[in-house]
Amino acid sequence: MAKKKMILDLDTGVDDALALAYALATPDADLIGVVSSFGNTQVETAAQNTLKLLELLDEQRVPVFVGAAHSSTTDNFETMQVSMDIHGKNAIGDVVLPDPKATPETTTAVDFLIESAHRYAEDLIVVPTGPLTNLAAAFQKDSQIADLIGNITLMGGALTVPGNVTPYTEANINQDPAAADYVFKHAKHLVMVGLDVTLQTLLTKKETQQWRDLGTHQGRVFADIFDYYIDAYYNLDINHAGAALHDPLAVGVAVDPNLVTLLPLNMMVDVNDGRTIGDPSRLRDSHKNNYVAVEVDEPFYLERFMNYTLQVLS
Repeated sequence: MAKKKMILDLDTGVDDALALAYALATPDADLIGVVSSFGNTQVETAAQNTLKLLELLDEQRVPVFVGAAHSSTTDNFETMQVSMDIHGKNAIGDVVLPDPKATPETTTAVDFLIESAHRYAEDLIVVPTGPLTNLAAAFQKDSQIADLIGNITLMGGALTVPGNVTPYTEANINQDPAAADYVFKHAKHLVMVGLDVTLQTLLTKKETQQWRDLGTHQGRVFADIFDYYIDAYYNLDINHAGAALHDPLAVGVAVDPNLVTLLPLNMMVDVNDGRTIGDPSRLRDSHKNNYVAVEVDEPFYLERFMNYTLQVLS
């Protein structure tokens, strides 16, 4: 067993599925649970997708907790059409998987985060790959955990490149800017793995063919799921060279920050437009609690990613 314990916070779409596979394969942390969120799809679908994928990978031991169904400033959520275009109507590339035997835990995502923070403290890694609504709610319910959680590494934001929703805004941050701003300002140690680096890590059908070549059911399923994503990137003119490994890169950095170059920068989120930027009120603080990934060792990361996924899909 690893000393470090990891919780994923997934709005389980295509790249979230790969983040899950990476987290199961890495020897550097034990995946102790997954909390679900709205984002790429509705929260209930995200939870079911996670349970289905865990069963596919024979990892039913990992519990799944249902989290926020909408942002902290709204009372409902509708999945954006662009999310369905990129991830599919069921958020996993329209690949149909059997209904899972397992069901979500009765404990809420917020309470699971709080309990885990008190139990593991500095050894706890939380990796949100959707909106930060669950984490902000946990912070607000129990303010102690903001100083207990050793490492929050999120996929979201954009500092040096344009956003993918507006010229300034990345999708995950856009889902709940107020929650993101709260977490950025209160976390003890937060690493932003944003579009600055995730857009540099592309997967192609050459790599997904390696999963097919394993000759396993799970290899074929994951190849089908990600090929849908690659085709969506091409057809929507997002990128013709491949599809970005957004969420699994955050998992990789969470356990090995040497994959990226980090810029220490105390940040804020503009709650009006969702922009992630330096916080003027904290720029001169000697203590930095936020770090932004601005460069990535793409060849080394891709090699590790493929080694891990080939292992877990075998």
